[in-house]
Amino acid sequence: MTLGFETQQIHAGANPDPATGARQIPIYQTTAYCFRDAEHAAKLFNLQEVGYIYSRLTNPTVAALQERVATLEGGAGAVCCSSGHAAQIMALFPLMGPGKNVVVSTRLYGGSITQFSQTIKRFGWTAKFVDIDDMDAIQNAIDDDTRAIFCESIANPGGHIADLRAIADVADKAGLPLIVDNTTATPYLCRPFEHGATLVVHSMTKYLTGNGTVTGGVVVDSGTFDWSASDKFPSLSAPEPAYHGMKFHETFGALAFTFHSIAIGLRDLGMTLNPQAAHYTLMGIETLSLRMERHCANAQKVAEWLEGHDAVTGVTYAGLKSSPYYDRVAKVCPKGASGLFTFSLKGGYESCVKFVDALELFSHVANLGDTRSLVIHPASTTHRQLSPEQQRAADSGPEVVRVSIGIETVDDIIADLDQALTKAG
Repeated sequence: MTLGFETQQIHAGANPDPATGARQIPIYQTTAYCFRDAEHAAKLFNLQEVGYIYSRLTNPTVAALQERVATLEGGAGAVCCSSGHAAQIMALFPLMGPGKNVVVSTRLYGGSITQFSQTIKRFGWTAKFVDIDDMDAIQNAIDDDTRAIFCESIANPGGHIADLRAIADVADKAGLPLIVDNTTATPYLCRPFEHGATLVVHSMTKYLTGNGTVTGGVVVDSGTFDWSASDKFPSLSAPEPAYHGMKFHETFGALAFTFHSIAIGLRDLGMTLNPQAAHYTLMGIETLSLRMERHCANAQKVAEWLEGHDAVTGVTYAGLKSSPYYDRVAKVCPKGASGLFTFSLKGGYESCVKFVDALELFSHVANLGDTRSLVIHPASTTHRQLSPEQQRAADSGPEVVRVSIGIETVDDIIADLDQALTKAG
């Protein structure tokens, strides 16, 4: 029987506890797990048997979450970790090496731009930033040392929607994996694997959890990429010294990336998701479809209202007919353009500061995807580390405000925006 999304978001990975019959997934708050005997322990450590060893690697509560997210994304497997940024490093870790590069969209969350432009240099990796709408630019940026292409399905903060199929075609031609950050869209609005993506990452902190309580990240593998087609990905195709020469792709097939990320990525990087955080996220995902429907409906009404306001010079919401990405909504995320976008104020930076300070219902926080409506001024906060040129490329100039529209009564959201715009002059 093929189950619908709404059924899977509740039931995937959620079998009754075999020991107690508990219907909800327990929080397995334990560090380690007892082995049946010495042979059982040896098989687990040698990857000859699947099971639980130590919660840095695997945990039953986290495993349930991994199965649920993989199911919703239509992937072969998933690995959860401590944050969205951890997920991005985890996604690149089996693919990259000193001197290798990744081709990256200029339209990313500011922290991601900093991570790719600065932090990954410490690993000997580099990033080449391109306009992700320019297929020729992507193609021209690829060289013999390129190991992946990275973009966001719906970009934070501007709401830009990527043409995933076109980007995937470029990646396929080059024999490279396409990694898509699907945080803003969630699998309810967009399933990147259906558009040719290889890996999907999420900051589960955002819409998947949906309640602003915990941080978490996840990497989902489509299971369709041939890691042995070339010598570009030796971590997955070549003998692994730590496991007596075992080849992950040859041994685990479609689950090669997932097993490598657990057996080596979590083992050595230690970016573990704790079981209580996994539990909160499982609870949040149970209402994902309901929340995303309201987020999208509210954002559409708010964006339309803002577009008609005298103090506003532009709104980036892709659900507006004026958006250059309006036609992509039906193709990439047909259920809606999510709840995140930016708008520009005539008064520039000073008006933005006054506007943010005048809001009452909105929470001024460095987060998105909460049930509550949230606001921030990216140029002075999340995108502060970027150059003015980088800020413009990421739709985060000094005159821009980012809003994450919540699921409150939409008239109340608009009323709060209206009074704040009046006070901002």
